[in-house]
Amino acid sequence: MFGIGTQELLIIFILIFVIFGAKRLPALGSGLGKAIRNFKQGVSEPDEIDITPGKEMKNEETKTENKEG
Repeated sequence: MFGIGTQELLIIFILIFVIFGAKRLPALGSGLGKAIRNFKQGVSEPDEIDITPGKEMKNEETKTENKEG
């Protein structure tokens, strides 16, 4: 796993524990989880702006075609 072994992960976890403290670790974890979830939703959802012509545009096109023909 990218050259990181068990000992390195344990050292990193201990450093994070010392820096942030036991009370803030759950908040950090939930915040990170929400951020990942929002990112996945943003990537998988289609764009909200729909630029395809609707029924109104098609009706106007048929009216102009009838006048021309």
